[in-house]
Amino acid sequence: MKFFIDTANIDEIKKASELGMVELAKLAENIVVKIPLIQEGLKAVKILAEQEIKTNVTLCFSPVQALMAAKAGASYVSPFVGRLDDISHNGMDLVEQIMTIYDNYGFETEVIVASIRNPIHVVDAALMGADIATIPYKVMEQLIRHPLTDIGLDKFLADWKKLDCLS
Repeated sequence: MKFFIDTANIDEIKKASELGMVELAKLAENIVVKIPLIQEGLKAVKILAEQEIKTNVTLCFSPVQALMAAKAGASYVSPFVGRLDDISHNGMDLVEQIMTIYDNYGFETEVIVASIRNPIHVVDAALMGADIATIPYKVMEQLIRHPLTDIGLDKFLADWKKLDCLS
């Protein structure tokens, strides 16, 4: 799974880049047209796909919308999982449904899990086989940290300091 940093803050982009885990601007290597999922948008996706121009169908909130995007020839589809969670729907259920549909029919449209709110979204996206997760910097930091790692590190350093005092 590719990680994209979801920020326009230059400092956060630099910090994320230093982690060596983020694929910065991979979509920008080719022109990618973002298209909201509306009837006119699907027509545009079809025309642009025929011209080999990559498209990202955004604001996807249902499996049928994702199916329509793939059938129209979208390069990417972006289900907004956090926004679904915000209205008491499980956003990751949508990703699972999209992945199943795409696998069932061999669609090449890549799934960009967007509107990620926490590390659990990232883990679930990876387990489901999503292609890309666009992750806010705050969540990127949370991926690295774990309270048990911090406690263990503190104990290790305290033990090391005791040994250093003995010599």
